[in-house]
This record gives sequence, structure tokens and C-alpha cells, in this order.
Amino acid sequence: MERLTVLGTGNAMVTEYYNTCFAVDDGEEYFLVDAGGGNGILRQIKAAGIPFGRVHHMFVTHGHTDHILGTIWVIRKISSMMKSRSYDGIFTIYCQESLEPVIRSICLSTLQEKFTALFDTRILFHPIRNGQTEEILGRKLTFFDIYSTKAEQHGFRMQLKNQKILVCLGDEPYNPRCKSYAEGADWMLCEAFCLYEDRDLFEPYKKHHSTVKEACETAEELGVQNLVLWHTEDTHPLNRKALYLSEGKNYFHGNLYVPEDLEVLEL
Repeated sequence: MERLTVLGTGNAMVTEYYNTCFAVDDGEEYFLVDAGGGNGILRQIKAAGIPFGRVHHMFVTHGHTDHILGTIWVIRKISSMMKSRSYDGIFTIYCQESLEPVIRSICLSTLQEKFTALFDTRILFHPIRNGQTEEILGRKLTFFDIYSTKAEQHGFRMQLKNQKILVCLGDEPYNPRCKSYAEGADWMLCEAFCLYEDRDLFEPYKKHHSTVKEACETAEELGVQNLVLWHTEDTHPLNRKALYLSEGKNYFHGNLYVPEDLEVLEL
């Protein structure tokens, strides 16, 4: 059975949640997507019960701090395990071509040489482009440009081993140019910065983000079966799920999920 482990659900500036990132697994190997903004990723992965020795593939969607900086800690951890012979095989980082030198530069500037010595031998960078398809852990992934207005960013369409389709839209609103990738998805992962009623408070549109209402309307229009909302603000830590579900169900009639950090969804 394939699962989605939610490692974080918050936007860049949250303190009540970890930044949005996740892993997909089949009980054996894990595909990690983003790593949040710091070494909290080590705590989240440990708390989720994910063995680092089973993380051999990672995708970094874009270069914003709340998605990329945790990657440095993942590299440090895995490199250290390689050095101590407690990690078998190769670790591959998939990212857009322009992001590879950024990750390399941060690592070379902040990590000791012993942690970067395995670059290009056992720690590999795999550049991706719009429309590029790869087979990763027995799953077909097609990466696509989300046409961000802020920084180059990619999402992906993944065919799971059970043949269902999971689509990650990144952390910006759906762009109609991505319709061929998102339409009819069994699972769609979508940012929802805040409730529609709180839009004047949080000003999501100025940040190029959505409210729960718009995300749900989009999923309904695309014929999505299961919608996961995250990358949110954190002023409702005790009742966010109830509030977001209550608003969202007015606009989306499939299965709606507003997960907490470390929640696991069966795909």
C-alpha cells in the first residue's frame, strides 16, 4: 500500500507547524519532496519513523528558503551515513537546472568538505525540465513548470504503483497552462494560504497564493477525487482542520483533507 507522509504543512513564516514537505512510500523506499527551511527536517523525519537509509530520491520544487534549506541538512545527514557505511547506494536530488548550483553553493559554503566530497559520485544532482518524464522507484513522474510569477518552480504528475494519479501543484495557485497534468487526478496536493474569510487579514493574492475557497473550486473544476490542502498560515493551530474543511466542503465535493504535521494518508 502506498502512503503520503506529511512532514510539514505550514507556509514560510509559521512557528506552530513545520514548512510544507512530504514523502511518498510503498513501505520500502521513500521519495522525499522538499525539506522545509532548516534542520527541523531531521526531527520530522525521525518522528515520522522514516529511515534515512531508505531515502534515495528527493525532489526540490524551487529555491525559496522554506523548501530548499532543509535540503542541506538532508545532504549532511546522508553524507555522514555514507561515510560511516550505514547508507547503501546513491542519493539522487532532482531539481530544475538553475537550482543545482544554488544547492551546491550553499553546501560548499556551509558544510565541511567531508560532507560534500561525495558529490557527483554517490550524491547526484539530476536536472529536470518542463514536461520531462522519469521513472523513480517504479513510478512514472512527469515534471512540469507551474509558471510561477515569483521564481521558477516545478510540480509533478506521478503515476502510483496502484495506477492512481497524484499531482503536486507546488506552493502557488493552479495555472490553467498546467491543465493537462492536473485534470482528473485521483489526488491533488494544493496550497491554501488561509480561509477566504481571512483574505483581507493575510492578503494571499499579493503573495500569489490561494484561499481554501479557490483551491477547492479549482479541484472541483478539474474533476479531482481527493484534495489535500496545506502550505497554510498558523493562527488556527487547534481548529485549522475543522475550519478549513467547513469552508472547503462548500466548493469541493470529493474527499477533502487538511492534514496535520506527521499525518499519514493512504493513497
